[in-house]
Amino acid sequence: MIPRSPEVSVIIPARDEERNIERAVRSVASQGPVTEVLVADDQSRDGTPEILSQLQMEIPAMRVVRITAVPDGWTGKANAMESAARLASGAWLLFTDADTEHSPGSLEYFLNRAESERADLFSVSPGQRTVTWWEKSVIPAVYTQLARLYPYEAVSEPDSPVVAANGQYMLMRRTAYDRAGGYAAVRSAILDDVEMARRIKATGGRLVFELGAPRVWTRMYDRFGAMWEGWTKGLFPIYRSDPLRVVEAVGELSLPLAVPLLAAAVAILLLTRNHTAIGALVAVIGLAASIFLRRSYARSLSKAGFDSRLARYQMPGTSLLALLLLNSMVAHRLLHRVRWKGRPYSTEHSGPRSAA
Repeated sequence: MIPRSPEVSVIIPARDEERNIERAVRSVASQGPVTEVLVADDQSRDGTPEILSQLQMEIPAMRVVRITAVPDGWTGKANAMESAARLASGAWLLFTDADTEHSPGSLEYFLNRAESERADLFSVSPGQRTVTWWEKSVIPAVYTQLARLYPYEAVSEPDSPVVAANGQYMLMRRTAYDRAGGYAAVRSAILDDVEMARRIKATGGRLVFELGAPRVWTRMYDRFGAMWEGWTKGLFPIYRSDPLRVVEAVGELSLPLAVPLLAAAVAILLLTRNHTAIGALVAVIGLAASIFLRRSYARSLSKAGFDSRLARYQMPGTSLLALLLLNSMVAHRLLHRVRWKGRPYSTEHSGPRSAA
């Protein structure tokens, strides 16, 4: 007799997701282990409610949880996920975002992996679809940084102090979720996924974190303004709210632009003063350094699951990411507020966090 897969309740928070929600719901509702899909409509102001009503008539396992207010001290996403989780009946909870797309059989594969690894939280970083030049520039640059800050192997090592998860795909045992206090325990966290992972591990749970492509995909931002707002909200906490880490990262990210500019400026200065040989040497060194940085970035892209050919966007990508990091630090530490989807969030009490 083939053992029956445990039941999975899928939870999708949705606020103004008319561009994405149908694709996400359809792709995950067809997965074998799914017993129910709970979509938390977080006071959407676009066509999301109408799309959900139509989907509900077609997909019997789908339920819509209407969010009418966000309690004081909660982020909108944490409130939406906790509201839906209270109604969920599955032994496993899959928290996934409205901008994700799930390949056929992906949930069964990840569920089997989670059980074989005895994981309490199994999270993957979805493959990233990048369409515009600024997506091809910034998104890979961000994720190569994340891969260095939170290596998958370190996160999955039980004795490692490094903790991370990606809120776009978090598969949790219900027992571990309850033991950690659910999203109520991280109600005000800007990085609710990382804080939830921290809670799971702190209460004795096991984490597994890995790449999700080609089984799960997402296009995070289709507008530059949304990307700027989203990373402004999240980047400073990702760097553990540590200004020194940010300054160090900005310096490193500036190298692909600074090295060729500095080499060219010095070479031109030397050439104008008739130091032809030295000027030519400086120009060659600058070119060699630029090639080395490009190749190193290409290797980092491949390791993070991206096409290495995106390395040609290194210069605008790292430059924009450096600006985003500085902007995020200013928003969190000086202005003490960030915004997401029309809602302001105070960062007054945010401070440095360790990797543990």
